[in-house]
Amino acid sequence: MKKTLNSFFIVSVLLGSGIYLCDKLGIQLPTWIRFYFNDFLIVPIILITCLKILRWSKSNSLFTISFMQILYLCVFYSVLFEYFLPKYLVRYTSDVLDIVMYFTGGFVFYVLQKKNVAT
Repeated sequence: MKKTLNSFFIVSVLLGSGIYLCDKLGIQLPTWIRFYFNDFLIVPIILITCLKILRWSKSNSLFTISFMQILYLCVFYSVLFEYFLPKYLVRYTSDVLDIVMYFTGGFVFYVLQKKNVAT
């Protein structure tokens, strides 16, 4: 795996963890960071993890996750976290901007993955 995806993964995990920690400690962050930034980060974090496992298991360092698979994951997260879970658990609320963030994160992963295969 190339440096860009690894760097993006590490920074994403650190930022996401930092946002979560701030929330647990009661540290107020701007609204868009508190409510939307982790939704943007989660899809690339999951996809990079899957990509690493798939490349290792297939012994193919050039293996890529297809656009349709990325799209599927974004739709899955959108339906699960923005449709089903808010119906049954008070902790979850449905928000269209969350869906936008899932798909934006998927697009960023797609671009970074293509860039890493091309170089």
